[in-house]
Amino acid sequence: MRFDMTLAFPLPSRALAVGALLLALGGCGGTVPTTFDLTAVPGAARAGAARRSLVVAEPVGLQPFEADRIIVREPGGSLSFLGGGQWADRLPRLVQARLIQSLENANRLRSVSRPGDKIAADTLLVTEIRAFDIAAGTREAVVDLSAKLISDATGAVVAARVFEARVPVQDVTPASAANGLDRALSIVLADVVRWIGKGS
Repeated sequence: MRFDMTLAFPLPSRALAVGALLLALGGCGGTVPTTFDLTAVPGAARAGAARRSLVVAEPVGLQPFEADRIIVREPGGSLSFLGGGQWADRLPRLVQARLIQSLENANRLRSVSRPGDKIAADTLLVTEIRAFDIAAGTREAVVDLSAKLISDATGAVVAARVFEARVPVQDVTPASAANGLDRALSIVLADVVRWIGKGS
């Protein structure tokens, strides 16, 4: 896999294109990218007292997924940023927030918190963003998240699972890509909530 952000111009043309871009940015202040958010899974009240308290760590991922940019994966595996759009925050922090909100909405846990909240918890949820991009070859929004539940008492992994969702997108534009990735994440979040809820 390679992370290729090189402009597709021969060297002289590339220099002219970059110069023209800089002049355009200087003259008009640049085009502001559209900012997109992700949504949490809504929930319904559940009868009975929940037993487990959970801390949700910020997801980790490869460097491209650490930013706030929308990513396109080409058929050969190269990654690029989709111009004209960005997420409302760094992707790991945004996914963490929607994980927490989705788990809270499900009303199946005693408490859900972040590591910095200093709230005692039975279990730590550790996740890794393995994919969160648009597959250009198949025109699909792909979200792939691995999750581990770790016991606070022993530090042992008590459960682990990989969650993946693929949603077709109409075209590779910022609005279509963001909408598709939001829908794919919603499927993954719902699966994570059900998985964790079975042991709560």
